[in-house]
Amino acid sequence: MIPAEEQAQRRAALRALLARPLLVADTDGDTLVLVRRHLPELREWLSRETGWRLVADSETARLFKTVPELSDASHPALGNHKEPFGRRRYVTLCLALSALARADAQTTLGSLADDVLTTAADPELAAAGFTLTLDHRSDRSDLVAVVRLLLGWGVLSRVAGDEDAYLAAGADVLYDVRRPVLGVLLSGARGPSVVTAPAFEERLAELTAEPVAESDELRHQALRRRLTRRLLENPVVYYDELDEDERAYLLSQRHAITRRIEQATGLIGEMRAEGIAMADPEDELTDVRMPEQRTDGHVTLLVAEYLARRERATLDELHAFVRRAAAQHKGFWRKGVTEPGAETELLAVALEKLTALRLVTVDRPDVRSRPAIARFALDEPTIRPTRSAEARNAARTLF
Repeated sequence: MIPAEEQAQRRAALRALLARPLLVADTDGDTLVLVRRHLPELREWLSRETGWRLVADSETARLFKTVPELSDASHPALGNHKEPFGRRRYVTLCLALSALARADAQTTLGSLADDVLTTAADPELAAAGFTLTLDHRSDRSDLVAVVRLLLGWGVLSRVAGDEDAYLAAGADVLYDVRRPVLGVLLSGARGPSVVTAPAFEERLAELTAEPVAESDELRHQALRRRLTRRLLENPVVYYDELDEDERAYLLSQRHAITRRIEQATGLIGEMRAEGIAMADPEDELTDVRMPEQRTDGHVTLLVAEYLARRERATLDELHAFVRRAAAQHKGFWRKGVTEPGAETELLAVALEKLTALRLVTVDRPDVRSRPAIARFALDEPTIRPTRSAEARNAARTLF
């Protein structure tokens, strides 16, 4: 029997790694100490249950996750103003990392910009439709967004200067390059240099490919690991999105798998006819929260309630609904929500969040509700529910 205090420490360390797979001593010192204290046990659990690799030293702890679905783009990197990274910024990020791998122990934003521009001039990038200049503020904004992401990760440490001054007047900024952090960023199963496939999807598949299981025991182990990863990473795992082997294994082993996750992480399994969700009572292990306060949070909640009552709705119907909601709540929402076209942005933010939470699927021009969104349906108030009403409520199998 593991002492309660030790179990609590291991759980806290694992939760920290799941929430932030890269820990750096400068900003995560106490948590890094906790991870290193329980490193053997954490490594053993992660290897057995997920197949993920964990490395840690005095400066960093890195959990090398693999995403359950390579095509899922619903959790992008975010800029300072929460704007999602697009293709241009991701390419700039890769070019910046390449430049930093060759940089000295210190570098400047101007020097990094020159190196990125030099690499961006590669004819293959131009042939792929990517060009980069830093002639205008909007062009420099992409590089600054990348640099601030690297500052947040701990790859760079600012020594002098400020990125806003660089944007406004071209003033330079000095950074320390944290090579121990830079060296553990890549999380693919294979090195990029050994990938030979020409197409993007094929290259991505090669980067994350795992050995093929050749025995029943290894196949069951691979299934358990894949399903555990999904349950840890996805807000909801629906049975109908799994292949036949995964669905059969999860249906037969769901209690054992969720119990092990619950014991290790403190998450609570919610099992329904359509699938499984691992809920976090502490509301920490998520990058997308719902409900939230402020205008966007309220709009998202109202849209979820609207969609919970129907299988699908068109974008035009949802735009009209948001316009009506804005007129009703304009005294509490931010300014401009009733201006023509404001409903487009409000709905886009709401649908991004609902998609990331796996509550809806956007299939233009329709938006389709997924089963878990039923938890946001509001029943009409009743004073004395009848027996038949109680029976209907008890028989519900939606989330």
